Parts: sequence; structure tokens; C-alpha cells
Amino acid sequence: MFGARLHITALRASHGGPGIELLEYRTPNSGRIMPPDTQANDLWHWQVQATLSDAAVIKDTLANVKSYPVSNAAIDLPKDTLGYSSAFMIRDPDGHAMLLTNPLRNMN
Repeated sequence: MFGARLHITALRASHGGPGIELLEYRTPNSGRIMPPDTQANDLWHWQVQATLSDAAVIKDTLANVKSYPVSNAAIDLPKDTLGYSSAFMIRDPDGHAMLLTNPLRNMN
């Protein structure tokens, strides 16, 4: 976009693998604010999903930074339903949703 100014933050795990790149558009700043009553089934809903070794630890850490819980607690899922064992959702200070999941454990 011609004339755009943005701040880019890249996140990558120390052991390699894919990363996440966050873009903050400083200009133009004509974007719309996400409606506060946005639900996961709304057409404009968008979320990042991250599978963590222990999402509960991350949830406790997020309590100390500016994030907003969407889920009151992690939701346990039946085995093999979605490819993860439990999940919870938060919103960052800008309202972006992030689904944090725990991986399935080998049940053998």
C-alpha cells in the first residue's frame, strides 16, 4: 500500500520452526474497531491459533499483561475431536482473538 507506515514484530521459537509476524499499521489508520459483541461465528471473526506444551501456564502469565479472557477457563475436549485436548481464548489489547490449545497426549 503506497504511503503505508507500519511497525513489524516477528516472533519465533528458540528451536526454530514457523514464526508469527505482527503488523501494526500506523498510517493509514482508518481501520474499523472490532465491535465489542463480536462472536466466533460472526463473518468478520478472525483468530490466531497456537498449540503450546502447557497452555495453563501461559494463561497464568497472561493474567499479568494486558489481555482479555474470552474463555473463563480452559475447555477440555473429547479425544481427537479437533486435534488438541483443551483450549481457551483471549483477546489482545487491540481486540484480536487468540486460541491457545494444549496438544493431544499419546494415550498408549
